[in-house]
Amino acid sequence: MCQHRTDCPSAESPDREAAEAVARHPEQGWSLLCNGVLLFDDTGELLPDGRVIAPRRTLLIAA
Repeated sequence: MCQHRTDCPSAESPDREAAEAVARHPEQGWSLLCNGVLLFDDTGELLPDGRVIAPRRTLLIAA
């Protein structure tokens, strides 16, 4: 799927978010990466096979 000189990580790769964005829609909060992953601003992901990767949020603890 990737047409870049250096291949981008596949959608199955742990570093899949490092792929190049081919479409950006910041007003809607998502980007489409060249490996077919939809990356959302909240760090959630939708993989090409339909699997959902939940957002990785850090828990803030009041001191």
